[in-house]
Amino acid sequence: MAVPEQDSVSATSEAYDAVAELYAQKFRDSLQDSPLERACLSAFADFVGEGGRVADLGCGPGHVTAYLAESGLAAFGVDASPAMVDLARRAYPGLRFDVGPMSALDIEDGALDGVLSRWSIIHTPPPELPAILREFSRILKPGGQLLLGFSATDGPTPASQVYDHAVAPAYRWWPDHLAGMLREHGFTEVARTVRAPQPTDRRQHREIHLFARKG
Repeated sequence: MAVPEQDSVSATSEAYDAVAELYAQKFRDSLQDSPLERACLSAFADFVGEGGRVADLGCGPGHVTAYLAESGLAAFGVDASPAMVDLARRAYPGLRFDVGPMSALDIEDGALDGVLSRWSIIHTPPPELPAILREFSRILKPGGQLLLGFSATDGPTPASQVYDHAVAPAYRWWPDHLAGMLREHGFTEVARTVRAPQPTDRRQHREIHLFARKG
């Protein structure tokens, strides 16, 4: 039986609230040791263009939102976890951070030049992901840029798969299947990167960055 969307959001929010301080300590400087992720974020900023308005959805403690702002974007963050948003506001008082679910964003239609969802859709149960993608399409301008970060399944079947996540239930996706879902919601894939699992990784999953454009 599928968990109702708001229940899954509440459960994930509560789980991240409980570990917010530890999570922020562990990941706030993580980009320094992740050249591929920095390159992907920089490419995303270039696709969007200087001064573009961008939402970092599932922003956590705000370090990636800050990186986007430093890259010349008008970036703000949204997260379902009030504790994470509180940490982000304290760490980066010059930036905007809001509490809210990705399925019902308090953002005007066609208001954004870019949307970043970096390892945040992983906590969305598969039946509820189409509603999230519709919301991404709604808030983006025609030609707006989307960057998704997620873990890949080991093969095309199943298209999605639960995996062991340290904080909350999470799902891997077959990249081609997710790209097909994006097409159904008005997106065109632009590029994707694949990071192979490294010997030191806790989870031996491929990590995907998928770039797409609305329209």
